[in-house]
Amino acid sequence: MHKASLGYAMTGSFCTFEKSLAELQKLLDSGYAVLPILSFHAAQTDTRFGKAADFIARMETMTGRPVWRTLTAVEPIGPKKLCDLLIVSPCTGNTLGKLAAGIYDTPVTLAVKSQLRAGRPVLLGVSTNDALEGSANSIGTLLARKNVFFLPMAQDAPEHKPRSVVCDFSKTGAAAEAALRGEQLQPLFF
Repeated sequence: MHKASLGYAMTGSFCTFEKSLAELQKLLDSGYAVLPILSFHAAQTDTRFGKAADFIARMETMTGRPVWRTLTAVEPIGPKKLCDLLIVSPCTGNTLGKLAAGIYDTPVTLAVKSQLRAGRPVLLGVSTNDALEGSANSIGTLLARKNVFFLPMAQDAPEHKPRSVVCDFSKTGAAAEAALRGEQLQPLFF
């Protein structure tokens, strides 16, 4: 049976990159062809969690493809139907806000727009400290959009960060399969 082709995009929740890359490897191990995509910040910012160049090199080694990190690179995703599913994980509050408001000025947001333009599914893995505050409206707006699905999510440290939410990265494979069927993996909040 033919495995779906995936776009796998990461935005600047740098503290979750290792978890996200572990799930990317699982998708690759299960036979998916993956097109790697990074936001401007993810592709350019060195942090205490690692150097941008190292993450780019790892993604390229893992997937065997160059990381797409420009607007012109990602624009054809929808028109050429390059991805059966586009996964954005981690998806920051900034990215959620732009998607909810129809702002497509980064490689990841434009990739999402292009994918949705073709009527194909997008799976978002939320990771933001303001999910239950400033980003709550964006999450609500995107929950109502056709072909937009979410990884299950929960508060990650309610006693210290009561408004912070992070997706359950370990559900990426199951959520991807559900999104490819046009279904939201349940429960959404755990």
